[in-house]
Amino acid sequence: MPTTPPLDSRNPELAPERDGWRRRLHTVIFEADTPAGRAFDLILIALVALSVVVVCMETVGGLPEWSYRAMRITEWTLTVIFSVEYLLRLVAVRRPAVYAASFYGIVDFLAIAPTWISLFVPGARVLMVVRVLRLLRVFRVLKLTRFLSEARTISTALQASSRKISVFLLAVMAIVIIVGSFMYIIEGPERGFTSIPRSLYWAVVTLTTVGYGDISPKTALGQALASLVMILGYGVLAVPTGIVSAELAQQGRLHPVSTQVCDRCGASDHSDDATFCRKCGASL
Repeated sequence: MPTTPPLDSRNPELAPERDGWRRRLHTVIFEADTPAGRAFDLILIALVALSVVVVCMETVGGLPEWSYRAMRITEWTLTVIFSVEYLLRLVAVRRPAVYAASFYGIVDFLAIAPTWISLFVPGARVLMVVRVLRLLRVFRVLKLTRFLSEARTISTALQASSRKISVFLLAVMAIVIIVGSFMYIIEGPERGFTSIPRSLYWAVVTLTTVGYGDISPKTALGQALASLVMILGYGVLAVPTGIVSAELAQQGRLHPVSTQVCDRCGASDHSDDATFCRKCGASL
């Protein structure tokens, strides 16, 4: 017996107008399983890559003045294109607020916001490098469903291990505070540990095995404590890795996913043979 109820043509929430202009717009903009949708996403990815290159090149000195003017014109042209595209995405979905609050919705907004903010805050254009996150759509465009499935496995494993890692990080923070406070008492301001926050900085750098060396203990007791922290640091690095690895082993291989995106709730990562949305039950 099917678990999802059949479409009811009398209910507009469950039976959208498949021949309507909004549905066709949604297919082109959000889905990559049609020639038009694939072409749209490939063009979009090329423009995103170009915009990231332009932002990076603008920070390079010594180039001809005309090249900077050309890059600024290109930057604003791309921003206008992305702004129109963002508005079209809001129009194409039945619940614009849901899309705007989603991961890709936030990324799409952040891709255009810095340029407009730069009109009031100089230098904000550099933040446009966040556009590189939009290149994540390349997996859907190229229909690399195997990569989508593996990404879904990693995401599920991270979510499942988040509580364990949170508890572990709280324990690490407690160790850092205790060790940093002891080191402040042992070494004191005359040896570079001028405050507890600076001692906490030393504890974090040492515990994570980074070891900048800009501040170090001088007394025998301080060096002994530092040695214990260094040894403990190896365990600190291993624990989160073990937690996530165990969750990955339990997840196994999930069912392959498709490029379909629900135009009602914005959910993705549907099974490749799905007919209805896995979250709201709308027709795909």
